[in-house]
Amino acid sequence: MKITKLKTPLSEKDAKNLRVGDVITIDGVIVTARDKAYAKITSGKKLPIDLSGGVIYHCGPLVKRTSKGWKVISAGPTTSARMDSIQADFVKRTKTRALIGKGGTGKEVAEKLAKLDCVYLAFTGGAGALAASQVEGVEDVFWKELGPEAIWVLRVKDFGPLVVAIDTTGNNLYEK
Repeated sequence: MKITKLKTPLSEKDAKNLRVGDVITIDGVIVTARDKAYAKITSGKKLPIDLSGGVIYHCGPLVKRTSKGWKVISAGPTTSARMDSIQADFVKRTKTRALIGKGGTGKEVAEKLAKLDCVYLAFTGGAGALAASQVEGVEDVFWKELGPEAIWVLRVKDFGPLVVAIDTTGNNLYEK
């Protein structure tokens, strides 16, 4: 099986070259965001970080503070469809190129993501320890008042494997 390695930030070309069923890994920075962070961002709250070309991971990581900073203990994906009502608006505002989660999105949202040149990458549910092992460090954390739904900026190496489940041509693995 061929695995494509991508590095963040992703370009429009990176996203457009991916097709449903491709398997990839990511090096660089990924940012966690879920329900509460999405709501703040789509309500017009100024972003504390530039997400253009970024990769958003639908995750609320379990972290532990150590003498060297934060250590990610577990980082499993959360169900992405929970954010469907604001997913396209979030991507439009942030110019994000990829979303990582589990379970996909609704058909209408998948079509909107494709038009925004944003791919959806599926990560296996229940693999939080694997994901944590691929986090080299926490670069920052924003909106700590959101608790587990804070925005975590994670430096990752070989993050995945991730399966392209929705591509920029409108193909949708969950529709097949």
